[in-house]
Amino acid sequence: MKKKKKHLKEGIFRANEKGFGFIELQEEKADDIFVPANCVNHALNGDVVQFIMIKQKTKERRAEGKIVKVLQREKDTVVGMFQKSRNFGFVVPDDKKFGTDIFVAKKYCKQAKQNDKVIVKILKYPEKGKSAEGKIIEVLGGVNQAGIDMLSVIKEFDLPNAFPSFVQEEAENITQEIDEKDIKDRRDLRGDIIFTIDGEDAKDLDDAVSVRKTKDNMYILDVHIADVSYYVKEGSLLDEEAVRRGTSVYMFDRVIPMLPTELSNGICSLNAGVDRFALSCSMEIDQKGRVIASDVYKSIINVTERMSYKDVYSILNHSNEEVSEKYKAYISHFKLMEELAHILKRKRLLQGYLNLDIPESKIVLDENGRAIDVKKYEITFANEIIEQFMLIANETIAEKFYWLEAPFIYRVHEEPDYDKIQETNQFLFNIGQKIRVSKDNIRPKAFSDVLENVKGTEYEKVISTLLLRTLKVARYEAENKGHFGIASSYYCHFTSPIRRYPDLFIHRVISKYLSHNYHIEEDELEELRRKAIEYAKTSSDCEKIATKAEREAEDIKKAEYMENKIGKVYTGIVSSITSFGMFVELENTVEGLIRFENMGHHEYFIYDEVRKTLIGERTNRIFRIGDKVCIRVIEANKMLRKISFGLVEENEIDEEKQNKEEENSKKTGGIIL
Repeated sequence: MKKKKKHLKEGIFRANEKGFGFIELQEEKADDIFVPANCVNHALNGDVVQFIMIKQKTKERRAEGKIVKVLQREKDTVVGMFQKSRNFGFVVPDDKKFGTDIFVAKKYCKQAKQNDKVIVKILKYPEKGKSAEGKIIEVLGGVNQAGIDMLSVIKEFDLPNAFPSFVQEEAENITQEIDEKDIKDRRDLRGDIIFTIDGEDAKDLDDAVSVRKTKDNMYILDVHIADVSYYVKEGSLLDEEAVRRGTSVYMFDRVIPMLPTELSNGICSLNAGVDRFALSCSMEIDQKGRVIASDVYKSIINVTERMSYKDVYSILNHSNEEVSEKYKAYISHFKLMEELAHILKRKRLLQGYLNLDIPESKIVLDENGRAIDVKKYEITFANEIIEQFMLIANETIAEKFYWLEAPFIYRVHEEPDYDKIQETNQFLFNIGQKIRVSKDNIRPKAFSDVLENVKGTEYEKVISTLLLRTLKVARYEAENKGHFGIASSYYCHFTSPIRRYPDLFIHRVISKYLSHNYHIEEDELEELRRKAIEYAKTSSDCEKIATKAEREAEDIKKAEYMENKIGKVYTGIVSSITSFGMFVELENTVEGLIRFENMGHHEYFIYDEVRKTLIGERTNRIFRIGDKVCIRVIEANKMLRKISFGLVEENEIDEEKQNKEEENSKKTGGIIL
């Protein structure tokens, strides 16, 4: 009797540092397949693999698979740290999920020194108990040399750093002056009072706004966006490079821009006091925040003032008389902006907009690029004004061109999976909350109601993070599927064409419609549809890489900052519970892991996956997400991108404080200062 042949499937392997991994399937809404460590079969992180199912999915666990063949390797070069021996060397990859160190024969070491950051080309992949083998093709520099850490991230993710000379030359040939002959085809708004409002260190200013009120109490909001498509022509060298990059990448002391600085900081940037071409969206908005009428058109503007979030906020809350005096002629404009932003936000919250309280990190570097401070990035209502104005402009443009059936790129954020919501509800039950949904009725309002219920409590930030993990990742698509997170049926990215390619592409589509009086031949529409599908995919891929690179850069700098904080005690919040310990986030946004062995009292902890808790086997002590705990920093290593904490009991802190007081007493002759 013939043995039944097992069905082979394909997917992408995502490794875990501990040896096991998961296979991502290409089918939409398909669950990942768990791969035990003994079934990985030398596959490395990111490889395309062929596998067979060995266990089917149950209510309690994922389906399991066994990799039988690697079809395509993701990487043939790796960035890592060189470790030297007398007769050979090896490279420890920066990507801890890569799965193997790489052996380097002496003849292939290329004069690399101990602890140099290097790029190694893989000559042989691991097989039958043997390590991968490779040769060093580039020495980046010493591990502690200024800037090498960020350069390593750039190389690890293969980010396009410098522009090719032919692209740079094309950018330099673009005039930095407005072409007078094209003004006649645009609405001349150079007499309007218009503002840019950005962070103080922003250089690529691609959006400007103005607000006025009509006699019948309607608001007119004008959102002006840099007309990048006027300068970056379809099929040009600049355009091809922008497609390849997809997005700008921001890494503290450096930006890897989508466009050369001659455009991003020059003729396309809406700098104050100079004429600039723009693509403008004007909206008439009523007292309930509804867009009653809208128009999109080509314009020429001259920004009145370049404002910062900080200065606008100080004007709105009367906290800086000097700033208020400097801009007193425009205070009424900022008050009107504040008024409209409140209306728009109120309407959005009623719709179910997810106002997640997840602070961003602000990392301060010294002149050598070393992290000297980590703190929360301050968000004020001035930031909120611009966010609300950009959201409504993006929605208005998306809805208009959806009904025109135009080829377009939408920003899509689909509703979360019902099963994942139920998992989250098992945790929320512990704090008396629930996302009230059914399989056929999953609405953003159910999520926003939970956020509203925990607002102002100690759970607010933790619940925001938990709900974020429940949601799907937003992406670009040529088909409109709505945006769950902002509770919107139509959404696109229109407002940042300097730094995102989808925005630039839809600017080009809009410009075609305007120049052809909204009548475009079918063959041209078909070509645009094809490009929309292609660019949506490539832009989503580029965004994923950029996000990973920015996250890795942030982890490195946070670990670097904490390296001289070993032994210090802080208070933090339990942000995540795992089967090997718990993560704790400090007030300054730094997060570290407390492993079981660093939780004190030599206790064994039982992990309750459903309730996301740890329970001490001996003491029955329970740790939950959201608990406030005291920690001591026990390890920080920027090369490993790792921060470890140890749990500190309150009586230990009291003893430590007492010991310090006694020590000070000895130093000051018995007087405790």
